[in-house]
Amino acid sequence: MVRLSDLTDWDRRHILDADVTSFEGRPWAAAAAATERRVAIVTTAGLHRRGDRPFLPGAGDYRVIPGTSTGDDLVMSHVSVNFDRTGFQEDLNAVFPIDRLRELACDRLIGSIADYHYSFMGGGTHPAWMRENAATVAALLREDRVNAVLLVPV
Repeated sequence: MVRLSDLTDWDRRHILDADVTSFEGRPWAAAAAATERRVAIVTTAGLHRRGDRPFLPGAGDYRVIPGTSTGDDLVMSHVSVNFDRTGFQEDLNAVFPIDRLRELACDRLIGSIADYHYSFMGGGTHPAWMRENAATVAALLREDRVNAVLLVPV
């Protein structure tokens, strides 16, 4: 992983000066018991299925990843000299923990796994560029009866 001290001044300022929304207070809704949760993954790893269009740098759009996907089905188009892809190459679950969710569901520790999961391009994408698409993904999650989301920032 890259340390801030290893970055150029511009990259360090870009990261540290990012206008990131913060949330204070309590969650907006009471959570269901873990055994009643339908869980989806939302990652910013820039993952997509083979054959899908790759993410462009700074893109605010998203890709749909079916819950039946395996590591062989997915590629990462998150590319940066400051980004180490080793974790993803060695274990998909480092950025998209679908196998861990399957284990939790099999052990009945969670209720079920969503039919679809979602990936955005992280890194240099300003949150405002994702706002409209994030609202669309939220509606899709509701449609899939998801009541818990595992956010995986990469």
